Amino acid sequence: MTEPRRPRKKTRVTSLDIAHRAGVSQATVSRVLAGSPLVNAETRRRVEQAVRELNYKVDRHASSLRTQRAGTLALLLFEDPTPDDSHINPFFLSMLGSITRACARHGHDLLVSFQQLSDDWHADYEDSMKADGLILLGYGDYLAYESKLEKLVEQGTHFVRWGQVQPGQPGISIGCDNHAGGALAGRHLLERGHRRIAFLGDASSRFPEFFARYQGCDAALREAGLGMLRELQVDADSTEEAGYAATCNLLARDKPFDAIFAASDLIAIGALHALKEAGLRVPQDVAVVGFDGTPMARFADPPLTTVVQDTSRAGELLVETLLRQVRDQPVRSVMLAPTLEVRASSGG
Repeated sequence: MTEPRRPRKKTRVTSLDIAHRAGVSQATVSRVLAGSPLVNAETRRRVEQAVRELNYKVDRHASSLRTQRAGTLALLLFEDPTPDDSHINPFFLSMLGSITRACARHGHDLLVSFQQLSDDWHADYEDSMKADGLILLGYGDYLAYESKLEKLVEQGTHFVRWGQVQPGQPGISIGCDNHAGGALAGRHLLERGHRRIAFLGDASSRFPEFFARYQGCDAALREAGLGMLRELQVDADSTEEAGYAATCNLLARDKPFDAIFAASDLIAIGALHALKEAGLRVPQDVAVVGFDGTPMARFADPPLTTVVQDTSRAGELLVETLLRQVRDQPVRSVMLAPTLEVRASSGG
């Protein structure tokens, strides 16, 4: 006589099962179940459909555990080319100090790391409870990492980046009004009597910060019936070496110019060295304006006129905005107004 078959014990469905079914991370499932506004509509629909199909019941105890926070924010710096081993653009050093102080005021620790953009970096920090969210610092090829930012949004990762604020961008950005900064530089050079203004820095959508600075300067010149000339634009990374090489390239073109607007202070300082080597006087022969407002601009030879970004306020906003995300409060991208610090390099 055969024994009656015992009914198979039913396996409890977990949020991990929901994540697999919906094709998202477990953290995203948690945010949908918590009603977070940070998850986009399509992702939310997929998760809710998976919940219905698997007849998932929320484990209230586990849910309460998942709401615990690490009390730590992760600052991810992306490496920049530098002449030393730091690989940190000096512009970000003052912002790093501001971010650290803002974290301390809010009772949070700060985890600082160099990272390359990868598909699983969110898992290394937020999902593993190392950090409640990510602050992203560093310039680079925007088109190369835009898809990675979109992935972070889809996964529901809390993050905020310093960078150009533009329509349709993935996630939240805090940035400088680069267009307005470029216009400040352009109008200043026009007031000093300059008409043929060279631009050193990439002027394409791959580098939206630099491109907006170029466009702002161009807009200021067009108000005066002029405009930037492509023959006077030379690509350059944000290093002194690149600024030096770009200026040598510009001089070799043998096209007349009476001013240089550099996309960063580092590029501008490299340009000053190249102009001096070529026997050109600054500002008598060529005026030079930089962008960023780094401390080294004051000690350039001659002292550098520069468009100043408010790194102190930027650091505060990055931390405050990220913490609002973590608390599921409304957030928005913000552009900070730049100012112009006039010094001897433009005749100030």
